[in-house]
Amino acid sequence: MSDTAQAVEGEDDGDPLPSAVVPTVGTVLAALTAAALAIPARAGTDELALWIAAAGALLTTGLFLTRRHELIERRIAGPVAAGSSLLVVVLSGYAITQGVYGSVVVPGLEWSISLLFLAFFVGAGTVGLGVAEFAGVSGRGLYRRLALSLELVVLGVIGLFGISIAQLFLSLPVVLTGAELSALQGRLIEYLSFGLGLGAVAAGYLAFRDHDLSFIDLETPTRWTVSWIVLGLGLIFGVNLAISSLMSAAGIEGSSHSLTQDVIDQPELLFVIVPAMVFIVGPFEELLYRNIIQKSLYGTFSQYGAVVVASVVFTLVHIAAYATAGAGQILASLSLLFVLSMILGVLYVRTANLLVPALVHGLYNAVVVLMILV
Repeated sequence: MSDTAQAVEGEDDGDPLPSAVVPTVGTVLAALTAAALAIPARAGTDELALWIAAAGALLTTGLFLTRRHELIERRIAGPVAAGSSLLVVVLSGYAITQGVYGSVVVPGLEWSISLLFLAFFVGAGTVGLGVAEFAGVSGRGLYRRLALSLELVVLGVIGLFGISIAQLFLSLPVVLTGAELSALQGRLIEYLSFGLGLGAVAAGYLAFRDHDLSFIDLETPTRWTVSWIVLGLGLIFGVNLAISSLMSAAGIEGSSHSLTQDVIDQPELLFVIVPAMVFIVGPFEELLYRNIIQKSLYGTFSQYGAVVVASVVFTLVHIAAYATAGAGQILASLSLLFVLSMILGVLYVRTANLLVPALVHGLYNAVVVLMILV
């Protein structure tokens, strides 16, 4: 029996609408996506991707609608709906990276919304609904998954606040004494705050959920562990290179991390940044986003479903770090980050050892930072 089937079997007994909720919600969201894509397409936007994406959204709508009336098997409708929705996400995302936003002014208000971004995010939701329909998730099961996902998104955001609070705490003696810090000292405080903040939030959530330290999957390194680290590094760099090459061939530009310009202006910061990536950023981000968030999803999602949801959380909290260019460039960089995060999540699933994704993450970041000056 698959992980997905194990995750959902028997958990929704007693739900009055075990088969209707997911296709009903899917029909509404897919129809909304189709409308969001059709408006800019009919308005004369010269982008073939929009028409293809709109057709994919209409197909998804039809699949959920026929499934709603039980005219097609869920094991057929679910995967096809998920696939066509994924096509919508890819094509609408591509259009956004080309500067096509499909912005419209909201009647009665003075602000506008991007229909393409709406299609992108709602389309991503229908991908999940397609998978849920294939797995036979009921209305109650869908609610449980959404509630837990939202809780862990909030936890990820709290992690950002934890870093800020820790930095304020560590900087207080400097402020009170009126001392001036060098750039290196300031950066050191920043990374110490990063570890302290994320570590405190992780510890707080463990206490909130009544978990003890045994919840943390940290084991002594073995040859097997080292082989996974080497494999993970090769995979993450290879995928990065492949996707970056495809994006370049398609004329898609990404945004730079906010750290890039700092390193260019002050190369001496590398003496702090590189070790911090290996010993602080990698370990503490993986502690929170993999060992805490991803593992907390295992009881509700399949393990690989948890990888996807945890990667969504990880990507969302990095939006500010990549907000150095236009919306299309930010989306391109975050899409790559999402894929790389899933690799780290799979490494954690396969090894159940925090050390593996922590070191792969930290070493990857360190090499990327060093390459800024190459």
